[in-house]
Formats: sequence, structure tokens, C-alpha cells
Amino acid sequence: MQNNIVKILFVGDIVGKPARDFLHLKIPKIRREKNIDLVVANAENVAGGSGITEKTARELFLSEIDLITLGDHSFKKKEAEQVLSTMDVIRPLNYGDAAPGRGYIIKEKKIGSQKIRFAVINLLGRVFMQPVDCPFKAVRTLLETISSKADIIIVDMHAEATSEKMAMGYFLAGKVSAVIGTHTHIPTSDEKIIDQHTAYITDVGMAGSLDSILGRKKEDVIEKFLTNTPVRFNVAENEVGMQGVIVDIDFTSGKAVSIERVLAKS
Repeated sequence: MQNNIVKILFVGDIVGKPARDFLHLKIPKIRREKNIDLVVANAENVAGGSGITEKTARELFLSEIDLITLGDHSFKKKEAEQVLSTMDVIRPLNYGDAAPGRGYIIKEKKIGSQKIRFAVINLLGRVFMQPVDCPFKAVRTLLETISSKADIIIVDMHAEATSEKMAMGYFLAGKVSAVIGTHTHIPTSDEKIIDQHTAYITDVGMAGSLDSILGRKKEDVIEKFLTNTPVRFNVAENEVGMQGVIVDIDFTSGKAVSIERVLAKS
């Protein structure tokens, strides 16, 4: 940490075992080389390409990932409820209060001589997605409660439509430190600081096979398009890499000062 700046690495959707193995080797190295203070990763595809389990979550934490967000596949595995109740793993806030787990977390971490309070919020879009509560209203209500309890607030906006992600970025401009888009696994090149306060990118990309279709074997996905019949999408294993962003944030003001895309390859 230098001059009140903390560095946060956000890793895009982690797809299966190849990505887990890659991150186990790569994340500690990036943390040292880039002086990263906190690592957040979306892991809704970490277990066999869909969902999360206790074993896969533990692997990620052993890889020096601090906090895990999820998405529309949050409850694909039976173990999800246990994971959400015992680990630093959150599911989308707008699943509602009746759903297991929590939609945000506030984690205090000592960095140098400072104790920094990091809040991470997970949201799920509704355009072209499953029915859920309104993410805009849900996060607005939550911020009324937690804004004074956190020095830095990071939002994972897990959504299909680029317009919905962009709308969330502008909706939260000046209110949170960063809005990071996830879900589509394809990184966008629109990283920016909105209103000199909020770091934004429409989609951060993924961790997994870069010679694939969204982390799955190309042949499987193409067969689905050709035949219109059910096809198992197996996780691809070659040319594994990691896409993400590094966000520099002034913890005294909560303002982001820079956002940079990251690509790491095996």
C-alpha cells in the first residue's frame, strides 16, 4: 500500500479444474509482483463448470483468493448452502432474503498499519436471465445501511445484457468504489473511472481455457448449435489463462483512481 492506495485484483468467472489449478500457481505470484492487497473472484462455474462445492471453494482460498462471488448458478450444487453459510462466499443479493446465504460481505483487513473495511456486493441481472428481485432497488436499499460501515465498496454485477451492466455502473457512480461486470466470460475494453469515483468494466472475462467457447470444449458447443439437441458441455483444458482487472482505490475517500485489465497465461 502506498499513499493511501489499496490494490484489488478481481478475477473473472472461474471455469472448472483447469482454472483452479492455474490460479493456485498464478495468484500468489501476481499478488507479490503487483502488490495486491485483496483478491475477489467470481466462482459460479468453478465446480465442473457450473456451481460451487466446499472442496472447490477451499482450493480457491488456498490459492490466496480472499472473497468469492457467485451468480445464476449459485445453487447448482447441493453443497452450496453449506458453503454460503460457512465461508467468505456470497450469492446475488437480489435472490432475496428467503434464499440461503448472504448477498454481501464486509471484511476487515489490516494493510500496513491501517485496518481497511472492504465491502463486496453481488448482484444478478434480470434481462435474459432468470426471474429475481430488482438489483437496482436491492443495492440502493443495502447501501443506505452499509455505506458508513465500509471504506471501499466493490460490486459484482453478474448479468447478460451489456446495457443493464452499464446502467448499474452509472446508477452506482459516486456511491461505490467499483462496479465489475461478470457472466459473459468475454472481456470488454471499456474500463474507465465514472465521475472520477467509480471504476467500471462491462465484463471482466474469465479464468479457464482461452482456446474454448466460454471455457467449454468448442466441439460440444458447436454440436449444440448444429443439432439443436441436448449436448454436454465439457470443460476445456488447453491454453488456460486468467482475465481480470486490477483496481487502485484511495481508501480514505473510497474513490477508484485507476483500473487496468489483466491477462495471465500458462
